[in-house]
Amino acid sequence: MTAIARSLVLFVAAGLCEIGGGYLVWQWWRNGASWVVGLLGAAVLFLYGIVPTYQPAHFGRAYAAYGGVFVVLALLWGWGVDGIAPDRYDIVGGALCLAGVGVVMYWPR
Repeated sequence: MTAIARSLVLFVAAGLCEIGGGYLVWQWWRNGASWVVGLLGAAVLFLYGIVPTYQPAHFGRAYAAYGGVFVVLALLWGWGVDGIAPDRYDIVGGALCLAGVGVVMYWPR
């Protein structure tokens, strides 16, 4: 696996941990799910804090780039889980975010 592919896998894993954990906490706190769901969400959010530490870049760069990945993953989560399809502006915005990720994280220095 190339370094860029590994980095992208880590971004997706971090995003799934953050969005999934946040979703579980949301279900517990806002929608009355069991406290076990909230606790599981907290554990997954803890994993979110660990996964990005495996990125090759320093903290600021990795988290700045992750922000762009998060935007796209959040739109996809909303579509897949809540059934709200992204509109054309969501798609354009997501593409701009991913372009920013490419520049911040992978542009040769």
